[in-house]
Amino acid sequence: MMNFDYSPKVKDMQQRLLAFFDEHIYPNERRFHEEVAANRAKGNAWIPTELIEELKPKARAAGLWNLFLPSSKRAPEGLTNLEYAPLCEIMGRVSWAAEVFNCSAPDTGNMETLERYATEAQKTEWLEPLLRGEIRSAFLMTEPAVASSDATNIECRMERIGDELVINGTKWWSSGAGDPRCKIYIVMGKTNLEAGRHEQQSMVLVPANTPGITIKRPLSVFGYDDAPHGHMEIELKNVRVPAGNILLGDGRGFEIAQGRLGPGRIHHCMRSVGAAERALELMCTRAMSRTAFGKTLAQQGVSHERIAEARCSIEQARLLTLKAAYMMDTVGNKVAKAEIAMIKIVAPNVALKVIDWAIQMYGGMGVSDDTPLAMMWAHQRTLRLADGPDEVHRYSLAKLELARHMQIPGDKVSMPVTRGF
Repeated sequence: MMNFDYSPKVKDMQQRLLAFFDEHIYPNERRFHEEVAANRAKGNAWIPTELIEELKPKARAAGLWNLFLPSSKRAPEGLTNLEYAPLCEIMGRVSWAAEVFNCSAPDTGNMETLERYATEAQKTEWLEPLLRGEIRSAFLMTEPAVASSDATNIECRMERIGDELVINGTKWWSSGAGDPRCKIYIVMGKTNLEAGRHEQQSMVLVPANTPGITIKRPLSVFGYDDAPHGHMEIELKNVRVPAGNILLGDGRGFEIAQGRLGPGRIHHCMRSVGAAERALELMCTRAMSRTAFGKTLAQQGVSHERIAEARCSIEQARLLTLKAAYMMDTVGNKVAKAEIAMIKIVAPNVALKVIDWAIQMYGGMGVSDDTPLAMMWAHQRTLRLADGPDEVHRYSLAKLELARHMQIPGDKVSMPVTRGF
């Protein structure tokens, strides 16, 4: 029997997190963007904001730190997926807020990867400073030259020469790599071209300052460069790292990706529900305060329809998110792959619909930077590609559904390993 009731512990943390937002996050939304703009005007947008560095100690003092990582002796404050869901949802209400609590992508996925698959020495060197919020990380999987929704297409070559791996390839949409605090990359590439289709790839730890790494350019998302975080195109040319930097073992990159992308996907969906909830709040506030054709927008029939539909859609998405989180906690990511696929399809699309209606309610102001709606829309639209495009998740989900009725001989039903783009 599934029980999605929030425990007293989680309810208390919700109240503390909401209070933190009221005191520190909402009043500083504009300051964050002004800081980034000021740094850009000085010639370098890739400087960490003073605001977030000021707020991190406050978040730690409030007991709101590293909440995403379950079952880790290095992060005893970590919660289960079901406990974390309502808190991550709150963090999704403001685009930059998750970093304040050391709960932002791609660091969360990378920290989970290190916790699960790294050696004790690697955890000491990389995981511990990440958990302390001292450094940041990036995940290098997607490539510009191939359709990375099928990760078997990846061309980045990792050739073993003696005790080293020599890496050559180009990656892009390497989120977080623009931040000067980014000190470690987790890179996926091919180490054995003779192995089976899903055993050719490995994941390797590559320090960001290794010779041969060139950050070629930042990529914009609907005009936003997301500085100081950034989504970078990176060239790796004859990059040499110890062969011992391979995580888990040679040819086990897909296995790691399955473990990494499940939590990452659901964290995105939790934040998407929060973004949709924020958009609905903004829509209702606007509807009650704006008059057109002799009536407030709240008195217009179309507003009633959209507000009601938004509420229904958000509640449905939230319940599906909680179900997926519950199953990840109780039966594991592999068994929960259908629920993870479903919510990855549903949550960004629900958020996009509600944000779009809110933008329509605000008119011209909605597409400006006077509200957070335009940036929220850009982020949610991107999530229909990131961590696997809708079409791949629908394909996987359809295969799982068909398999319930007829198992095709030799047809392996599995969750796709993909980040999209």
